[in-house]
Amino acid sequence: MKIVTWNINGVRARIGNLTHWLTESAPDMVCLQEIKSVDELFPRAEIEALGYNVETNGQKSFNGVAILSKLPFDEVNRGLPGDDADDHARFIEGVFSTDQGALRVASLYLPNGNPIDDERKFSYKLAWMARLERWAEERLRLEEALVLAGDYNVIPEPADARFPENWLGDALFQPRTRQAFRRLKNLGFTEAVRSVTDSAGVYTFWDYQAGAWQKNNGIRIDHLLLSPEAANRFSSASVEKHVRAWEKPSDHVPVAIELSLRPA
Repeated sequence: MKIVTWNINGVRARIGNLTHWLTESAPDMVCLQEIKSVDELFPRAEIEALGYNVETNGQKSFNGVAILSKLPFDEVNRGLPGDDADDHARFIEGVFSTDQGALRVASLYLPNGNPIDDERKFSYKLAWMARLERWAEERLRLEEALVLAGDYNVIPEPADARFPENWLGDALFQPRTRQAFRRLKNLGFTEAVRSVTDSAGVYTFWDYQAGAWQKNNGIRIDHLLLSPEAANRFSSASVEKHVRAWEKPSDHVPVAIELSLRPA
């Protein structure tokens, strides 16, 4: 089973790229972030025509997440628990039946947190990460295959940026941000990409400005975390970097994993 995370940066603006990529890459499941669309305007017909079930948690003009799945949804949960006042559409969880039992997949879009001198924005990022940690800890007690896939807006280590010194004042690379990510991983998750390579130069985002793509001035902020039950079925991870060179690209690229699971 191929599961992919991709910050699409506007699904309606890039529906042509998305459908072309779905045909080319043939994932079983896709976690999208920054769909930037309310649910009723999401271009589901074009995606359903390719054999996918679609569930969204949308928001007008910004944020928004979705899961596209060739497997039928058994359950869908929208919104990260822990703050009833948080109206940002940043989280959706789907539950699916496989030959090895339940599979839970979450598509998540963590807050950016910048500028860090705006305490409200940076505090929101850290509070959101703390909520995610509490939620994940509860889900791990179910002892099911769980995949947390998304744009974490976290540069975990210096090797995850072409020029880490340029990010020292950014919320994505702050010590408290990186510590929160480590705490989440240390609950028992395997970080898929870093479990197969420790090489520098593995990036998932290149800014539109200053020729970042052409200069390979990238960062790695899109991650898939696997519960022990999912890690036991994990076989590979890859970054589909070529998509960044397409016309009208997202500034992120798909990150894929393979799990040895089949539909029930």
